[in-house]
Amino acid sequence: MKRTGAQVIWEVLRGEGVDTVFGYPGGAILPAYDAMLDYPGIHHVLVRHEQGAAHMADGYARASGKVGVCMATSGPGATNLVTGIATAMMDSSPIVCITGQVPSAFIGKDAFQETDVTGVTQPITKHNYLVTRAEDIGPALREAFYIARSGRPGPVLVDITKDAQQAEVDWRGASEPVRLPGYRPTLTALPEEFQHAVELIDAAERPVILAGAGVIQSGAQAELRAFVDRSEMPVALTLLGLGGFPASHPLCLGMMGMHGEAWVNRAIQQADLLLAFGMRFDDRVTGKLETYAPRARKIHVDIDPAEINKNVPVDVGVVGDLRDVLADLNRAVAPRKRPEWLAHIDELRGDSAVRDIQRLPDDGHLYAAHVIHDLWRLTGGDAIVVTDVGQHQMWEAQYFKHERPRTLITSGGLGTMGFALPAAIGARFARPDAEFWVIAGDGGFQMTAAELSTCAQEGIDLNIAIVNNGFLGMVRQWQEFFYERRYAATPIGSPDFVKLAEAHGLRGLRVESRGEVAGAVEAARATKGTVLIDFRVEQEDAVYPMVPAGADLDQMIRRPERSAPIYETGRDEL
Repeated sequence: MKRTGAQVIWEVLRGEGVDTVFGYPGGAILPAYDAMLDYPGIHHVLVRHEQGAAHMADGYARASGKVGVCMATSGPGATNLVTGIATAMMDSSPIVCITGQVPSAFIGKDAFQETDVTGVTQPITKHNYLVTRAEDIGPALREAFYIARSGRPGPVLVDITKDAQQAEVDWRGASEPVRLPGYRPTLTALPEEFQHAVELIDAAERPVILAGAGVIQSGAQAELRAFVDRSEMPVALTLLGLGGFPASHPLCLGMMGMHGEAWVNRAIQQADLLLAFGMRFDDRVTGKLETYAPRARKIHVDIDPAEINKNVPVDVGVVGDLRDVLADLNRAVAPRKRPEWLAHIDELRGDSAVRDIQRLPDDGHLYAAHVIHDLWRLTGGDAIVVTDVGQHQMWEAQYFKHERPRTLITSGGLGTMGFALPAAIGARFARPDAEFWVIAGDGGFQMTAAELSTCAQEGIDLNIAIVNNGFLGMVRQWQEFFYERRYAATPIGSPDFVKLAEAHGLRGLRVESRGEVAGAVEAARATKGTVLIDFRVEQEDAVYPMVPAGADLDQMIRRPERSAPIYETGRDEL
């Protein structure tokens, strides 16, 4: 059957089960947009900036576990995707990016809106394609979906010239499975690696599990829980691993690393065995590598062999699908009880708990930790939270207790400010049944605030909590701690966020005291459409604990011990 290359694009998307595409049209991708009108079963979301399209596809993928799709034209349209692609790459999120390219005859001639986007994105994609013939569009797109979702997930870009989109091809559909002889993800662990891991696990007295995003991506939550119940090992979580193990489980320690609780990092430093499940030992987790968990043997299970021994040398590297490896471990390891080790961790936990801001009386000030704790309490924790990057992101990780996977969507590896709003829009299309909250800072929110127009145009149900402290908060905190409070370029002015929401036809609210939090949250939950709440919080509040960059995990800056109302800000010091 004859089809244009542009029609083949949509035929493949339909065949892959795509229901939503996030994009922005332009000259080199116009044939594809023209053909789109013949495929009404796929909803197109018109973004306000291509960066938003990539984040939306990313958010869709993280919320659903399916491949997200975004589309842009050549040149600046394609390069505007770059931040979103790099964000997806760092966090192993499966997205397919389709870009238009100038006609084949103009490539290399500096044609209008020509950019070598495959060259630009080569380091930040799992794979990419430049397609110049209509007959290659179908195979390239099908391979792109296969690569994006298989093995370690990641972004794939397909750049298609305008003439390839316009040319006709005999399209026979996609009946044969994709075969890529040179691409064979390792899904099964080698027996000798596995057996060595079992021996170390059975011999351990003070083990700690380090659970990362791989737990969620492989769907290994049930297997992890069974393993924990069998081995009685406590679980520390990376930022992206939150939700992979229920926060309410008695063996859940919470988040580890730079802003992890003190008891978590101390347990890791005192452990005799670390089991790293689907995580990559990034610097925010380990601190100074030379002093990281010095007495611990280490087992690393990951689907990507390149991660083994990349950052932390390990005693055993098990390459394979985490869910399958855990299922095998549950059959192989001996059941154990560890009362002394767990009692010791409880002592560490108790020492930290007395410093928690939630245990201190209301001093009449509004703190970000209070806002996020109240959001968790008022939603019953039954919401999907999409955060931006900064202090609020860490407070969310500390005070919103995630029980289920895919309920926290955040940019971990790249730390992309401006991620939250567009990612939440994309996630909303993947989970129309769920309650959504964006938590963003006043700085990051302004980077992609134009997507409020997308919220309005699409009629999206979304609640937005802006933690507004008048600073680029995390940078200011570093300046406070390490640069003698020289606040260079961190005080930031903002528009009136309430009026900004109203200018888009959305509802805006402002909260300036803790007593107003509950009413505003409930009003937002009861309102259909997008509601923005501007929470005016203390300006110089800091995220505790904190491990300074490059320092030992033992060198945490602890929360101050207090028996009176907190005076945590410079402005409020007595």
